[in-house]
Amino acid sequence: MKFLPVLLLVSAFFLAGCGDKKSNPPAATNAASSGGSVLTAPVDYLDAVARAKITSEKTVDTVSLNNAIQMFSVEKGRYPKSLDELVTEKVIPRLPAAPYGMKLVYDPATGTAKVVKE
Repeated sequence: MKFLPVLLLVSAFFLAGCGDKKSNPPAATNAASSGGSVLTAPVDYLDAVARAKITSEKTVDTVSLNNAIQMFSVEKGRYPKSLDELVTEKVIPRLPAAPYGMKLVYDPATGTAKVVKE
């Protein structure tokens, strides 16, 4: 009777060790953006926050500009010739500043503004 629990325990250890290593999920989902070290974790975090800030600024600036362009289009029946026309026609008080290393690009044919790298 003492042999059965020992046999079950040994077989459980054997089966736990026998597994396909390829089927295990990856250890980290953000390995490309992380140094993976406890020492660099604060720096990785601050870098991620800075990148998120730039992304959110780009999104907010683009959305607000495109809304202003649509308002201008509804009022005037055409797209503005440049983004400066939005300011001169007092649709917006001033053009938003692009994030560092970026610039605003406006296509008057389609009436869309976007933020791109310089």
